[in-house]
Amino acid sequence: MDGEEVRAVQKDPICGMMVDEKRATLKSEHEGKNFYFCSPGCKAAFDKDPHKYAHR
Repeated sequence: MDGEEVRAVQKDPICGMMVDEKRATLKSEHEGKNFYFCSPGCKAAFDKDPHKYAHR
């Protein structure tokens, strides 16, 4: 892995898209865990009812 950057990606809990944690500009915290989003719409849906999506 010489010269390669390791990327941490997380699945957007709303749409399932993979989101690069380091580049993500949209994130929310719920019960001590960070969640990353691909769009403002996904973040808004999560923030409205995080319990519905946090355990997917």
